[in-house]
Amino acid sequence: MKKDMPHRIFDLLPYYNENYGHKDILFAYKVAGEWKKYSGKVFCDMTDAVSVSMLRKGIGKGDKIAIMAGNCPQWNMVDFAALQIGAVVVPVHCNIGPGDLDYILSHSETKLIYIGDEAIYNRYKNVLDSHAGSLELCYMDFNGTSVETGNLDEIKATVTPDDIATIIYTSGTTGKPKGVMLTHDNIMSNIENYYYHVPPIDRALSYLPLSHIFERSVQYTRIYFGISIYYAENMATIMRDIIDVKANSFSTVPRVLEKVYDAIYKKGESLKGFKKKLYYWSLDVANRYDETGKHNSWIYRKKLDFAKKHVLNGFKGIFGGETVFISSGGTSIQPRLVKFCSAMGFPIIEGYGLSETSPMVSISSYTENKIKAGSVGIICRNLDVKIGDNEEIMVKGSSVMKGYYKDEESTRLAFDQNGYFHTGDKGFIDDEGFLFIKGRINEIFKTSMGKFVSPSQIEGKLCESPWFNNAMVVGENQKFVAALIIPDFNQIKKWCDENGIAYTSNEIMTSDRKVVERCWQEVEKCNKTLGAAEKVRRFVLLDADWSVDGGQLTPSMKVRRYVIMKEYKKQIEALFA
Repeated sequence: MKKDMPHRIFDLLPYYNENYGHKDILFAYKVAGEWKKYSGKVFCDMTDAVSVSMLRKGIGKGDKIAIMAGNCPQWNMVDFAALQIGAVVVPVHCNIGPGDLDYILSHSETKLIYIGDEAIYNRYKNVLDSHAGSLELCYMDFNGTSVETGNLDEIKATVTPDDIATIIYTSGTTGKPKGVMLTHDNIMSNIENYYYHVPPIDRALSYLPLSHIFERSVQYTRIYFGISIYYAENMATIMRDIIDVKANSFSTVPRVLEKVYDAIYKKGESLKGFKKKLYYWSLDVANRYDETGKHNSWIYRKKLDFAKKHVLNGFKGIFGGETVFISSGGTSIQPRLVKFCSAMGFPIIEGYGLSETSPMVSISSYTENKIKAGSVGIICRNLDVKIGDNEEIMVKGSSVMKGYYKDEESTRLAFDQNGYFHTGDKGFIDDEGFLFIKGRINEIFKTSMGKFVSPSQIEGKLCESPWFNNAMVVGENQKFVAALIIPDFNQIKKWCDENGIAYTSNEIMTSDRKVVERCWQEVEKCNKTLGAAEKVRRFVLLDADWSVDGGQLTPSMKVRRYVIMKEYKKQIEALFA
């Protein structure tokens, strides 16, 4: 570890105040349309007060504290307050299914849960009330009142880097969630890797849920770097808040960037003649940028300069005008977006990881200029990664979890005899050290023709189209590959208006011959990038989106394939009839 790297998560706070205490803002969030700001000192004083409150409620080392709230500084206060008294934090998604919430509270033996607001409580009232005998509920309405901290420093001293800091329950795509036990050392050793790959910046905007280890670990890293953290007001205000803050960076999921690019692309449709040709020529030039910087010829650079001068520079302020880099996680991102953003001067830093690995296994490197479209970066320095049987990515190192909570059998099966963790993901490492993901092993299926297919890769290609919001590929033991597709109905409505087609309802339009034919054009664009066995030969358009509440998606928005297979059994059978 770096010499000055804190060994326990909560040691980040005194480190911040010692090195960056002069800054006015550690955290900020919107209240009634105005940014409410917390300096490092104020934040630490409030955190200590929450720790004392927990101690008075009888919470001690090893007790479980759940947090169920949207992103806000108070989320972080509860997190740090629990960690510095040795309690274990159990983050809970605000969109979790009631059954999963009930299981997590019971399995983790949570004693105290912090709720963001009454809306969350009312949504899960039945579950929360059923645990009233063993679970105390608190709202996160801290007023900053200072209290006597007493022997808090003595209690902090009893917490070791090897103590469990958090239990993160997996999304449960195939069954009951498993509780991933991560220690302070697991997380801090992972955070150290960010230091070598991202540049120093001043301001960052956050909107991805802190209940996910990715965004939570990013926040810890930002505190270490002395970065001011602003929380977006809500999902609908992300772009506005990024521009308002003039964020130097933000973490996102690929779909957000895809929608931004789609909006840029559609903007050219209103142009005419030469202006329209110049517009799309300029986008095409940016989409061919070599993000590695090795193969941008003199002629290409001249073309890019021309495209920037006449078209592309108009987009530089799309994220506020001061963006240095963008972090992307969750799933693979379109290579053209990596190229486009690099050409615009704000490269995308991709990473790969799991809750079990705290989370980063690999990351693109801004500082070392190691970014490659299609890859998920280079291996973190503290990890040993190998490609095992069936091309499975295997990981060993200091940021790999301690195990699954109260599940010795799953823990045993998760590791091989040499201590390598089975990620369940298929991939390879190229000769330059870049890691590439080929899909989940348990999702890869074989057609009746004996060809192996990775559905997630095809789904990603389909969703590159602005016409499609989601997709699930099927075809196990069938002669060909087919897909369930949820279209973007706003796009369909716009197209229908432009082509004189009466739009009636989502249900009717998904079977309209002209709409289906137009969607076929998008599927064929995808097919051109796929191998013969991967091409989508048939598809059905669905008239309603999948959701967490409906059970088709996990709280982290992953597709629950077994649920969808059961729910759409008739449609799937019809595809292969």
